[in-house]
Amino acid sequence: MNAPQHFRSAQGLASIRALNLGDPGECARIDSWVMAQAAGSPFHRPKWLNAIERATGQEAHCLIAEAGGEIAGILPLHIMHSPLFGRALVSSGFAVGGGILSGNPVAVKQLAEAAWQFAERRSCPTVELRGGAMPGGAWTEKSDAHANFARALTSDDEAELLAIPRKQRAEVRKGLANGLRITTGNGRQDRRHHYAIYAESVRNLGTPVFPQSLMDAVLDGFGDQADILTVLDGDRPVASVLSLYHNGIVMPYWGGGIWDARRLRANDVMYYALMNHARQKGCHSFDFGRSKTGSGAYHFKKNWGFEPDPLSYAVRTADGGEPRDVNPNSPKYKMQIALWQRLPLSIANRLGPWIAKGLG
Repeated sequence: MNAPQHFRSAQGLASIRALNLGDPGECARIDSWVMAQAAGSPFHRPKWLNAIERATGQEAHCLIAEAGGEIAGILPLHIMHSPLFGRALVSSGFAVGGGILSGNPVAVKQLAEAAWQFAERRSCPTVELRGGAMPGGAWTEKSDAHANFARALTSDDEAELLAIPRKQRAEVRKGLANGLRITTGNGRQDRRHHYAIYAESVRNLGTPVFPQSLMDAVLDGFGDQADILTVLDGDRPVASVLSLYHNGIVMPYWGGGIWDARRLRANDVMYYALMNHARQKGCHSFDFGRSKTGSGAYHFKKNWGFEPDPLSYAVRTADGGEPRDVNPNSPKYKMQIALWQRLPLSIANRLGPWIAKGLG
């Protein structure tokens, strides 16, 4: 970065600088600060930034606003580069969240401006802020495209089941009657089962699969703050989800099921089992994550009794430029999605990670 930028606020003189993500002490300081913030998320943590860079090669950076020796805000970033989808500076890469984490309005604007200057120096025509404090000004904000779904967990397994609306609860009960088994962990077999199911699931949706190395890097980086829950029909894995745990909140993040999972209601069993598993780990809330407004996933989560909470995103582009379009629901990808859904799984799994590295 250039020389530190300074501003005056109620907190006194502050500066913007880049975090050295290779310094364990500095990363630990930022991590502790993020964990103390109500709006902090896994996607603000150095663990996430480093895992993404290690697994995909997309450069990780983090801007810090400091005032009087204290942290006033941070902005985690990845430089996303793809021969198919171009370049963008994203907060955060491969995440449904991120953005500026700060309660200081002046720090918010300074971090946003520093990010834009950084993007210009690194030839990134677009900067995407996926949530966080909105900077205003030259940034275009959108709050109607996606919503998040979260609610508190209950006191025990039976109460959790009764908290699910009647029609969806009936589906869970049908799944429970199928004698499905549940396993949890983050070992080699857990990872193998999860990736095989996830890869098949996203192929069926017409989406290139992320590399196995991405899931491995996140699991390794987060340790006991991430795990995999898998549903088995006998010895056959049929549904699986990789979840993140953050300050008492469980977030099912990468999950899916094979075709037969629908007949078995395995996905319904999976999420109910995860609620119970998370409560046993000391969690108090279930974050079902982001869905595009009006999509099938959006209505699925509403059927579980979750209320949508609109998310705000901000984008800034170079003069005359258009933001990159990596939305799988975009009409321009309709033919590609239909083609991808017909690919043999072996081919989709071979080509998908190369394409998906640029989609985060």
